[in-house]
Amino acid sequence: MFDEEKIIAAWNAEMYEKFETETKDVDFLLSVIGSKPLKILEAACGGGRILIPLARAGHDAAGFDIDDCLLEKIGAKAEGLDNIVWYKADALEAAWGSGFDVVVLAGNILFNMVSKTDYTQAQRQMIQKAAGALAPGGHIYIDYQYSRHPELLFRSSGEMVIWEGTDSEGNSGRMFLTEQNFEEPTGMLSFVRNFDLTLKDGRRLQRELPSKKHYIGLEQLHDWLDSAGFVIEKEYGDYAGNPIGEKTNRAIIWAVKRDFQRK
Repeated sequence: MFDEEKIIAAWNAEMYEKFETETKDVDFLLSVIGSKPLKILEAACGGGRILIPLARAGHDAAGFDIDDCLLEKIGAKAEGLDNIVWYKADALEAAWGSGFDVVVLAGNILFNMVSKTDYTQAQRQMIQKAAGALAPGGHIYIDYQYSRHPELLFRSSGEMVIWEGTDSEGNSGRMFLTEQNFEEPTGMLSFVRNFDLTLKDGRRLQRELPSKKHYIGLEQLHDWLDSAGFVIEKEYGDYAGNPIGEKTNRAIIWAVKRDFQRK
């Protein structure tokens, strides 16, 4: 029997690998972490776009993700590396381990995560789980798309194509968003994620997935970090190292886990 959802997931993973080739964020992350070899955990590591460079830089890199199709992309890219591990896990349900020097929450994961529970609570839980996985004195690295005017960032412009193309199996199509609606008071963004594929056998496969996300304000994120026992050491608004401002488009945070035993 044709596993149609698997076809969509596999196509989506290949499109992600094809189009998500940013390196500025990885280079900036490596510059903030420094050259000293560290034990690093990346939550939602996907196909290893960030995880592989961490290992190649000499760090002991571990990563997990819920998406089998993305995880399958790591093996070939990690050939020859003995300082990297990756595994399947649900970020909200699984234990993250402990004793890490750095936990990385990058690639917009705090905004792009998938959760069946309250989205805001799930985001906060990610911060708390990161704290639990770190050794005292360890650091969390957060990088997500941020604007002081999210109402402009998510202003509806009709259909928004995320990517389109043909995968190695010959399935072609596109993934696009419709019906975007941003509620300023709550920070909730609702939209429909659409998949429209033409399969290699000529059949058409379509899916409409109503979705919701919560946009984190900077003050709210600061509060979550403080509650989880973090102290912010550095904060940037872009990959040039500029402070967060009207013209920057990221919130990049480097925060240390307090050692309560030393207080």
